Amino acid sequence: MSQPPSQQPPLDVRGAIDLSSLARPSTPPPGSPGGPPAAGAYTVDVDEAGFPALVQSSTQYPVVVLLWAAWSEVSTALARDLGALAAEYAGRFLLARIDVEASPQVAQAFQVQSVPTVVAVLAGQPLPLFQGAQPIEQVRAVLEQVLAAAAANGITGSAPTSEQAPADAPADEEEPPLPPLHQAAFDAIERDDLAAAQEAYTQALQENPRDDMARAGLAQVGLLERTRDADLAGARAAAAARQSDVEAQLLVADLDVLGGKVEDAFARLIDVVRATAGEEREAVRQRLIDLFEVVGGDDPRVVAARRALANALY
Repeated sequence: MSQPPSQQPPLDVRGAIDLSSLARPSTPPPGSPGGPPAAGAYTVDVDEAGFPALVQSSTQYPVVVLLWAAWSEVSTALARDLGALAAEYAGRFLLARIDVEASPQVAQAFQVQSVPTVVAVLAGQPLPLFQGAQPIEQVRAVLEQVLAAAAANGITGSAPTSEQAPADAPADEEEPPLPPLHQAAFDAIERDDLAAAQEAYTQALQENPRDDMARAGLAQVGLLERTRDADLAGARAAAAARQSDVEAQLLVADLDVLGGKVEDAFARLIDVVRATAGEEREAVRQRLIDLFEVVGGDDPRVVAARRALANALY
């Protein structure tokens, strides 16, 4: 699989950019002079007024944002390619097109330097993908990595089609409220208080040792805490230079899970298990167990990694 640009940061649900306080101008209608190509299935045109709702929807399904300009022929061509891919993937992600000239505050929030620019939004967190023209197969490879990152963070819903009437959508069906301690943990993560989130999930597990959601949440908080100030490029360089450094390998594996490279993370740590013994091997085994909780026990990648871990241990 082709790799996205090297400047891509690790996925982080804490939200590095405030995308909510935006003004209210509108974009030209699709298909009109100065507007984008007409929207197709699973493609929407969004202005600053609709952007907060778009960010909120990224907690349910992946959102891919195309930031374009009417004068850019490259933007128009990329809009067609992305629209075709959005239809092909049939709701596995939603394509949102934003005119940077009509919505300058969105462009500023994303720190757009040129058009077209493509950014994913997962759980409210922007994830830069690429700028400029790209072959469609390269774009497809990047989208596959976005979907893997979304799955690793539990974002697996399907986007609605753009032709679907609002009345057809289950808008009146609200998700059941979270248990109080889970809600407290979620709110703590939103305000970047990971210690409070850890405390809430720990209390939930003490009250109900079979609370799998709390166990997974605790593992996710641990992952966020371990990678809070990590530099991906520096971590990779350190791990490559010091292959026997267990802590360096653990950090890269954590960052790979955050970035959606789940299989790479598992393979790295299973190799470390084979090369270590005693306390070091146990530390790596325990980290794998924690990452299995983050990804989800039913995930096929976890099932395969559990078998590989058992073979490495015995």
